Amino acid sequence: MAIQEDRLNAFMNQFVQDIGAVMHAPTVVVGDQLGLYKELAKGPATPDELARRAEVDARYLSEWLAAQAASGFVQYDRATGKFGMTEEQAFALAEEGSPAFIPGAFQIAVDQFKSIPKMVQAMRTGLGVGWHEHDASLFHGTERFFRPGYAANLVEQWIPALTGMRERLHRGARVADVGCGHGASTLLMAQAFPASSFVGYDYHGPSVEYAREVARDAGLGEDRLRFEVASAQDYPGQDFDLVAFFDCLHDMGDPVGAAAHVKESLKPDGSWLIVEPFANDTLEGNLNPVGRVYYSASTFICTPASRAQKGAMCLGAQAGEARTRDVALQGGFTQFRRAAEAPFNLIYEARSSS
Repeated sequence: MAIQEDRLNAFMNQFVQDIGAVMHAPTVVVGDQLGLYKELAKGPATPDELARRAEVDARYLSEWLAAQAASGFVQYDRATGKFGMTEEQAFALAEEGSPAFIPGAFQIAVDQFKSIPKMVQAMRTGLGVGWHEHDASLFHGTERFFRPGYAANLVEQWIPALTGMRERLHRGARVADVGCGHGASTLLMAQAFPASSFVGYDYHGPSVEYAREVARDAGLGEDRLRFEVASAQDYPGQDFDLVAFFDCLHDMGDPVGAAAHVKESLKPDGSWLIVEPFANDTLEGNLNPVGRVYYSASTFICTPASRAQKGAMCLGAQAGEARTRDVALQGGFTQFRRAAEAPFNLIYEARSSS
């Protein structure tokens, strides 16, 4: 076997970057849970000063800060011995409502490591791993990772891109949010369009209970916003003006069946809003940093979820526009278009009338 040294060195450099990222990820989760980023964003500090402010052990904190600085997540000033954050770092790590907030993504990774034994068995047997079989870190991490993007784009860009939908929602419309999880997307729409009524459906009971609690805390009564346990193939209700699927169609065992049920539940001139992970239509088109994230998540989360359901179509998180269009058309829709896009998402509209 002939080893080319330059290729080996390049691969080993990639390995150092990757293992560093893997080892760094748990430190982000710990820092987030202890509020260390939020505290450091208030101003530079030495490890001792920050330890007093955050009420944590200084010796542990000094190692944590060094790891953050080595990873480029915080700044270190040799002259003062203080650590701090740029405005951009604080925007991404310390401001929960910012569109660039990223700690939730690292929570998802916690579940992936906990799921290793299940995935070893699943890959040997071909059996699925249902969404409900994952650690709770997945449910909370998914909400925290996707919510900032929804908050930044859903009301201001994605809904206006749909055919006449913003005006209908302002006048008063009926909306179903299917696969709503913790209800972040449902709540955003309900707060933005007070004349309309919203119902969120999800098959995962604990997520529905969490969403109900959030809605109560937000002061939204069930006359305007409610959450129910139901699947995409059998949720109740008819004559919806809008049915929305946020980052969930590719997880379903029978997405064509779901599409057919959406069509039956919509008004004749209603719209199906489909938000899916950003993907090109070919494998080679997705061999990039975004595709790397989504293919990895799809291996541990999305494809096993689909395999655990009837149909087991396994679209995967990099399904792309062509395959998503095919699902909608097979489900009975006659019109399908890309309505908008974002760095991590593609936004589609499916309709049956002009």
